[in-house]
Amino acid sequence: MSAASRAPLGSNSSPRTTRTTRSPRVRRRAALTAGAAATALLVSACGSGGTSGGGGNTNFVTGSDGTATVAKGERTPAPDMSGKTIAGKTLDVADFKGKVVVLNVWGSWCNPCRAEAKYFAKVSKAYADKGVQFVGINTRDTSTGAALAFEKDWDITYPSLYDPTGKLLLRFDKGTLNPQAIPSTLVLDRDGKIAARSLSALSEERLLKMLKPVVAEK
Repeated sequence: MSAASRAPLGSNSSPRTTRTTRSPRVRRRAALTAGAAATALLVSACGSGGTSGGGGNTNFVTGSDGTATVAKGERTPAPDMSGKTIAGKTLDVADFKGKVVVLNVWGSWCNPCRAEAKYFAKVSKAYADKGVQFVGINTRDTSTGAALAFEKDWDITYPSLYDPTGKLLLRFDKGTLNPQAIPSTLVLDRDGKIAARSLSALSEERLLKMLKPVVAEK
């Protein structure tokens, strides 16, 4: 039996020594846990499902199809969504204020993103002259090559911000209608406020169901 194991329980030296030697390890574990939690938040779906989440002052109503909507007078502004696109250009979503903006979070590696891509390509073209701007947020692609190939394959002509580590998505405050899954879609009204959110892959019908009421607002 070691001297440490024979030490009285009331000893002052042993507990302090244990805390001193373990505290850096505990801090590292806490940091890793926090990082893992953030990553899990951003990749919680990549499937046809997803949870509604939210809370705080969002005042949202979630429909039977999982789409959350917010009445016009109760919406919160989207955070700063600016940076480089996968094509290497600078883009700031705030520049589209006055238009309805559809934000779609996607990755070239994500099968549900592929399933919905043709609908986003089609609707984005159909609504281009109706005051609607589509913007993608490409995440977790380690290079832009695969993302650019994805856009070419699905004939997507609108720009996508390049967000490989999910930093843009983490700008959404906790308890807001944040895009916490891949794929996710947000519809911003003409004032840049979040009007609707889906945390799953969308069909053309569901995409239009989110979009049309916001476009019709005066």
